[in-house]
Amino acid sequence: MELRQITDRYFVSPQISAEDIPTLVAEGFSTVICNRPDGEIPASHHADVIRAAVEAAGMNFVVNPLTHDSMTSDRLGLQRDTLEGIKGKVLAYCATGTRSTVAWMLGHTDCKSCDDLIKTAAQGGYDLEALRPTLKAMGAK
Repeated sequence: MELRQITDRYFVSPQISAEDIPTLVAEGFSTVICNRPDGEIPASHHADVIRAAVEAAGMNFVVNPLTHDSMTSDRLGLQRDTLEGIKGKVLAYCATGTRSTVAWMLGHTDCKSCDDLIKTAAQGGYDLEALRPTLKAMGAK
């Protein structure tokens, strides 16, 4: 499992497995967000399997599957509301961590500058400069 820190409380990762959950507990995570649609992965890694392990360990689990087409305002709102509404560290995972980072960026265009969003993503290891026009357009609304 490769954890990448985006903010002080928001981390992203490629796909996790049930075996990773003890590490997340030890690292102090309180919530896991699944941004990966079940159709992309084998049944052994479906959201329900990960949910069972996460909840058995006493953490919160949120299913918010994202694709390019499904990054709608309600999905982005769920991502942001989860982060803002829960104390402790949050891990969001997808295939590589990129979608989870993009969801954070798009969900914060109303309160962070385009430059800050891109810089924060880069500090987490994601070069998302190509999102600049989208971030600017969303921030102007």
